[in-house]
Amino acid sequence: KRGLQKKLHLGNINSKRDWGHAQDYVRAMWLMLQQDSPEDYVVGTGLEHSVKNFAEKAFKYVGLNYKDYIVIDKTLIRPADVDSLLADYSKAKKTLKWEPKIPFDNLVDGMVESDLEYVANNKY
Repeated sequence: KRGLQKKLHLGNINSKRDWGHAQDYVRAMWLMLQQDSPEDYVVGTGLEHSVKNFAEKAFKYVGLNYKDYIVIDKTLIRPADVDSLLADYSKAKKTLKWEPKIPFDNLVDGMVESDLEYVANNKY
């Protein structure tokens, strides 16, 4: 957006991940610490979004088309990578009464805003 970088090199943009907000995860950790005994919990959103979808939303937020900037770099594709990572947070929901509250779109928008602010404040 600021013209500081012409291209963004990415690996497998079709891989899907369960993208969640740190604020939700910290709340889950706090709830875990309130329990009488330690247990293992899975924390996530239960929703998948591809890297491509993430890039598309991030670039759209600043009025750009991701297709004009993304370069697929085969050297960045992880040989042992899985195509999909998806959390089942049902135990955390049942035991901790926890579930994520911050939607994916808000996560992406917040990350872009944070980066724009960082660039502005650091005089890149």
